[in-house]
Amino acid sequence: MSLSLEVKHARDVLIVRLAGELDHHTAETVRYQIEAELKKEIYSHLVLNLAELEFMDSSGLGVILGRYKHVTQLGGKMTLCSIRPSVYRLMEMSGLFRILSIYDHEQDAVQACGVAS
Repeated sequence: MSLSLEVKHARDVLIVRLAGELDHHTAETVRYQIEAELKKEIYSHLVLNLAELEFMDSSGLGVILGRYKHVTQLGGKMTLCSIRPSVYRLMEMSGLFRILSIYDHEQDAVQACGVAS
């Protein structure tokens, strides 16, 4: 299986919807595409919607952590939403939820960034 990435925005929030598998085969592509969007300097915040993400390994965790560091260095917020149980367990075991907030719905994640969608 592969990975697809859909990019949207709500004001200054970059919304990235991932579908498929985020692993060592796809991590660099995801990293590059998100960084390319952030370099446009029109977004302050990042929401990752993982509703359709079926699998993630440690490479995927690295991508998420790296984007979190980048966004917070720019003074923004990053949130996650709609996480499937299998991906949730990996994130929970990694301790990622100690630094990232999670929401059930994309709209809630966007609002948590201080933006009304």
